[in-house]
Amino acid sequence: MAVLFYLPRLYVYHQEHKSKKQFVEVVKIQEYKLYKYIGLPALWATVLSGTAMIVINPALLDSGLWLWLKLFFAFVLLVYSFSLEYFRVKLADGTCHKKGSFFRAYNEVPTILSILIITYAVLKTVPIYFSIGITIFFGFIIYKIATKD
Repeated sequence: MAVLFYLPRLYVYHQEHKSKKQFVEVVKIQEYKLYKYIGLPALWATVLSGTAMIVINPALLDSGLWLWLKLFFAFVLLVYSFSLEYFRVKLADGTCHKKGSFFRAYNEVPTILSILIITYAVLKTVPIYFSIGITIFFGFIIYKIATKD
């Protein structure tokens, strides 16, 4: 989770302080180490343990809609994680043209996904109004952050 929440913040610093070459070089090292040494191993450990849990007990898949939505949003979180590597590479080679405000807004994506995943897993149901409400709320927050500049 550290990668999902902290790496976009490093991207904000990276983009907002591009003129400070020494600072950017330090941030590039932090971005690389955070993703490669912490994030990627944790990602694969999570995917493998989750897959093993379902293989060992396939009856889990009959738990209902909440589990399928949880798995769907976990997959979206997985795609988000790989997108962080995409942006890390673009930032490292100087070809990323996204602003700091984009990464500030992008940093909210794992928050909403985590809230939905945890809610479904704890309640073992899909509270429709809550899901819609929290999505609209975070959509508004992301919009306001992204259009701040």
